[in-house]
Amino acid sequence: MNADSYTRAFATAFSTQDADSLARLMSDDVELVTATGQHCEGREAARLAFADEFSGTLRAARLVSGRARLRPIGPGAAILSQRYVLAGAQDSTGADLPRCALLLSAVVVQRPEGWQALTCHITALA
Repeated sequence: MNADSYTRAFATAFSTQDADSLARLMSDDVELVTATGQHCEGREAARLAFADEFSGTLRAARLVSGRARLRPIGPGAAILSQRYVLAGAQDSTGADLPRCALLLSAVVVQRPEGWQALTCHITALA
């Protein structure tokens, strides 16, 4: 795996508001903290959290990929860090919010269905 394959799939699914595809990038027992601060455990809960975000503040949001770093921690496992710029977020009135920098931090493992996150935390950067 290279950092681009997972992070590109994540950015594409996020930018098309595809909660199902994002959930497939997560393990069955993932721990997720979303960009808006929702915390959940499990793939289905992650799917619902993403779907909730895409029906609100992030309904028109998209990610622009920045610097990525992949650090192997054993066979079929790695720590992934990916910077993104979030654009297109909107407030409750539909007005555009300023762009912001995000950092995706994840522990990813290789599974038969592809690479999946055991933990995935999306944090806003200053």
